[in-house]
Amino acid sequence: MSDIRTGMPVLLRHLGEWEGEYIYIDADGNVIDRHKSHLTCKFPDGGEYDYYQINRYMWADGRTEEHHFPAKYCDGRIWWDTERIKGWASDVALDMAGRTTMLTWVRKDMPDHYLYEMIQISADNTKRARTWHWFRNDELYQRTIIKERRVK
Repeated sequence: MSDIRTGMPVLLRHLGEWEGEYIYIDADGNVIDRHKSHLTCKFPDGGEYDYYQINRYMWADGRTEEHHFPAKYCDGRIWWDTERIKGWASDVALDMAGRTTMLTWVRKDMPDHYLYEMIQISADNTKRARTWHWFRNDELYQRTIIKERRVK
């Protein structure tokens, strides 16, 4: 097994099931989408991947989506290269409280777009807050605000 459990101790605290809501906001502060979510964060004991995340999204109109994000651990980061995204995540070493993980990735279906995400996990590991900053041609055009709670 890789040393992801010791190399990324903040991310390890995200192990489990999380429910919450995603709220998408345009650059002017207008809500442009919102939906419920259920995420599963795993650290497999064997196999090809060191981290595996499943995101399930549910909209009020009945639409649903499910996306799988397997990742490999290398050089102190997890790295994704899936059909949907390519990018990495890293615990923030300067965060003395040990609560912050940062991510950056590109959506493969959205040329000229990239995202940065910050995740804050509570000291008791039961709540987390996430923010995404979306850039198109190097200009911020929307944000995603996510509030979640651990359910398992």
